[in-house]
Amino acid sequence: MAMTELLNAEDIKKAIGAFAAAESFDHKKFFQMVGLKKKSTEDVKKVFHILDKDKSGFIEEEELGFILKGFSPDARDLSVKETKTLMAAGDKDGDGKIGADEFSTLVSES
Repeated sequence: MAMTELLNAEDIKKAIGAFAAAESFDHKKFFQMVGLKKKSTEDVKKVFHILDKDKSGFIEEEELGFILKGFSPDARDLSVKETKTLMAAGDKDGDGKIGADEFSTLVSES
């Protein structure tokens, strides 16, 4: 499934552009801008599975650094600092990875 089957391509483009500068990523604003915040839990979990590149059932820190590329292939990578900030916000149980339920919570808190 492509991200654009769940989210508006123009919204994705605008959100990616808004956070093009290094160290500018704000997951709360990003999730709102791409329209993810308005989606059902089921759709949010579909997005999670698209972002879970290795299909492990979790988004690990390495994958998290490439989260923007999951929305648009030409997007930038997150910095180490941005990645760690996002992991800290999303990893509710402290296991070093974000599961589908944690991702849904992260989006809903945005």
